[in-house]
Amino acid sequence: MTSFETNNNQGRNTPSFENTEIAFRHSSNTDLNRAYWLFRMINVNFLVKIGPPVTNFAMKIGLPIKNIIKATIFKHFCGGETIAECDNTITNLYSGRVGTILDYSVEGEDEETVFDNTRDEIIRTIERAAKDKAIPLTVFKVTGVGRFGLLEKLDARLKLTDTEEDEWRRVQNRVLAICDKAFKNNVPVMIDAEESWIQDTIDLLALTMMTQFNKQRPIVYNTYQMYRHDKLASMLNDHAIAQSEGFILGAKIVRGAYMEKERKRAEEKGYPSPIQPDKKSADLDYDSALDYCTSHINEIAFIAGTHNEESCRLLAELLDNKGIDHKHPHVYFSQLLGMSDNLSFNLAHADYNVAKYVPYGPVKAVLPYLFRRAQENTAIAGQMSRELSLITKERKRRSANL
Repeated sequence: MTSFETNNNQGRNTPSFENTEIAFRHSSNTDLNRAYWLFRMINVNFLVKIGPPVTNFAMKIGLPIKNIIKATIFKHFCGGETIAECDNTITNLYSGRVGTILDYSVEGEDEETVFDNTRDEIIRTIERAAKDKAIPLTVFKVTGVGRFGLLEKLDARLKLTDTEEDEWRRVQNRVLAICDKAFKNNVPVMIDAEESWIQDTIDLLALTMMTQFNKQRPIVYNTYQMYRHDKLASMLNDHAIAQSEGFILGAKIVRGAYMEKERKRAEEKGYPSPIQPDKKSADLDYDSALDYCTSHINEIAFIAGTHNEESCRLLAELLDNKGIDHKHPHVYFSQLLGMSDNLSFNLAHADYNVAKYVPYGPVKAVLPYLFRRAQENTAIAGQMSRELSLITKERKRRSANL
């Protein structure tokens, strides 16, 4: 089977995402079997619902379940507990021409020493990327280097105390240190999107960093969650600012990761939900963003973070239709480690720029990330069925070839 299919309407070749041999070439039979059983378990909503409280309780009272977690769900979705432990994953992905985005996934902390340590760890990912072509991009969350409550107060435009003013300066300095290191090492760094009630502050911070560091080349990227009804307009407005100020807009385009939490909070507090009225609206804005970015390819560098096959197919077609090289440095496809290998590896095989998010960190600290992955998978029944069907298909193909 070839990794391309002919689009008869346009006479062009567009990637096929059905080739499981390419998709799972990097996975051993053991890896494939673990993934099969893991996704089958995740598909049971009951297990996903009781998993987080039971696991947290077991960890709290000292039951020896860390090794079980590390050998199963952690191993599938994470690279390791340290950068060094991610080496095998980085090498394995790059053997399939897929890059790595080291994602230090410790979250929910609120101590200054932890924020300083996180800043230093993000800088270490940049230093590693600077000497490793297998790591084309880096990433961090502002809540990794600053207190959520402080960002919330800033977003609400409430007056800060003198102590909070000093705290905010430290947050800004941490972000500046990360972006300055990225600039000096010529390593792009993405600032992840977060909840809507702290996002305005993050957006302003990201825009300030882009104004300073994106004059000659794209270094800093902000993230636009297209499941929000206002973020396509936000991206277009930021592009207008970039044109006016003379810098390249860096944009990571995603659908989003906080939908249920956003709707619940809006309902509880009695304000209009920032979420799109339906999936079709989110899909339309996402695809419109891809069209817009490819139409301004010299002024916008972007990462299409998506597990949606149609959006990947559309972007591939947009690049062809607009005569943009598949390896143009301003365009990347991106997916999460452990998911949608049929997209990542078939796109890379077809010579597009592709990079996987590779979360890492201490098992206990990364548990919130892992639970979110499981819950998101069960919330998207079609994606779950797709993952399982592709894994099943590849297992049968290998059995037939024995």
